[in-house]
Amino acid sequence: MQPAALQTVELPPATPPQGMSLSALPTGSMTSRAAFAYRGGRFGDEREFAMTAVLVRHPRGDLLFDTGFGRHLEQHLALQPALMRATANFSKGTPAADQLAAHGFDTGRLAGVVLTHAHWDHVSGLDSLPGVPVWVNAAERDFIAGGGDMTSVARSLDRLEFKLYRFTDRPYLGFAQSLDVWGDGSVVLVPAAGHTPGSMIAFITLPSGARYALLGDLVWQAEGIDLPAERPWISRALADVDASAVRENIARVAAIHRRFPQIRMLPAHDARAMGSLPVFPTAAQ
Repeated sequence: MQPAALQTVELPPATPPQGMSLSALPTGSMTSRAAFAYRGGRFGDEREFAMTAVLVRHPRGDLLFDTGFGRHLEQHLALQPALMRATANFSKGTPAADQLAAHGFDTGRLAGVVLTHAHWDHVSGLDSLPGVPVWVNAAERDFIAGGGDMTSVARSLDRLEFKLYRFTDRPYLGFAQSLDVWGDGSVVLVPAAGHTPGSMIAFITLPSGARYALLGDLVWQAEGIDLPAERPWISRALADVDASAVRENIARVAAIHRRFPQIRMLPAHDARAMGSLPVFPTAAQ
């Protein structure tokens, strides 16, 4: 579906159960320049890039979306390209697993860690979540196996238990395919390839009616959707496997944003957006 066709699309129904909630688990940050984040950004505009996991609690199973930084950040960072390390400064926080444990949450009860994609800064925290299933689609699993430097951390982690999921041919907000995880419209995944082959977006609807879109790295800052704007060429060359697919998905999500402004768009690394979420153990419901 082309973005213009969204004008005839209604907001998808959802019946999220009582007890469902959403919390942020900030695990650290990176500082860089807006000029590296979106086309048109200024070198003089310093930005904080969030490294935040998102916990979605649901009676049928709790899911952690991405992990942020883990306990072995220094080793993981050393595996990354020199250009990336040279253009950013990293600040280590508390790993998501340790935050959960500090408040009595047994990570063994997680139904899974759902990866928006498998780049190092989204999987680093798997080093402290042994035995938790890692949800990926087949395209992202294959990318991990042969993705070079950008998936070296995922390959370095021992005994990851992958749980493969498949999208169905059921449209959702202009995306041709989707996966309704729990069958109630509360957690819906859609394919958004381009940044990586198996990148995806998660649409979350809470009992209060609040709606969120976990965009992963489709864009790095909110301007990517608001303007809209893709990454500058140097960042595209470093991070995206298919820049044209990223461009198409940005246009699609920007159209969703215009049509349904009540859906809160959450680029994974926008500290302003991620910082607006309640931090575990507090939660939005």
